[in-house]
Amino acid sequence: LLPVFLKRGEISNFQYLMHLNTLAGRSYNDLMQYPVFPWILADYDSEELDLTNPKTFRNLAKPMGAQTEDRLAQYKKRYKDWEDPNGETPAYHYGTHYSSAMIVASYLVRMEPFTQIFLRLQGGHFDLADRMFHSVREAWYSASKHNMADVKELIPEFFYLPEFLLNSNNFDLGCKQNGTKLGDVILPPWAKGDPREFIRVHREALECDFVSAHLHEWIDLIFGYKQQGPAAVEAVNVFHHLFYEGQVDIYNINDPLKETATIGFINNFGQIPKQV
Repeated sequence: LLPVFLKRGEISNFQYLMHLNTLAGRSYNDLMQYPVFPWILADYDSEELDLTNPKTFRNLAKPMGAQTEDRLAQYKKRYKDWEDPNGETPAYHYGTHYSSAMIVASYLVRMEPFTQIFLRLQGGHFDLADRMFHSVREAWYSASKHNMADVKELIPEFFYLPEFLLNSNNFDLGCKQNGTKLGDVILPPWAKGDPREFIRVHREALECDFVSAHLHEWIDLIFGYKQQGPAAVEAVNVFHHLFYEGQVDIYNINDPLKETATIGFINNFGQIPKQV
């Protein structure tokens, strides 16, 4: 059920999500445990957003991997057919995460110091242009529909910081295979080509009645009881076991190579928030 203070409108949805992130150990100071926010919209094609139409919104009761029936079936099959000959890795739906240092740095790559952080994570160069964050619409379709290795959610900046959408420093981010040169992030039509308008409308959507009525469903998946166990299996919300806090005792791994690989895995692929 929705907390009473949220129902009464005493704090905004944005404030509530930030508070939950803090309680779950997420922080702006740690890119591996950066605050995580949901994709809330599914409409990146209309000239105007209709915030009274449920079809405008992402299904907040389902993780990103379950937004389309086709992808949902594939992830379910992966879980059902999972076999580990060594018996060390339990079955999971997702081998990639919805929040990681690389995801955060890729969203914020046009702003320092995140440009340098991204380059460091990438070995000193920008990624292939076709894989860079360059369009809000394409990022949504990748994470919700097209890419089985992409289930990423958003970061708080999508709701208050227009500057991260602009390539103000004129970084050479490369050209896509179709010849498109990367620059500012391509915005949906309802943003009218203006990053400030994108932030205004996106924040309005976050605070609208529909999202207020359904936000708790997403919170159950990320911070609550559908994070792990039978409820997570039922919700198609099980991640690789190393993403979960306390699943492995690093200090008792006797093999140095395995220890290094495990730490690297956790650092690179992100962590599930602490259960609130």
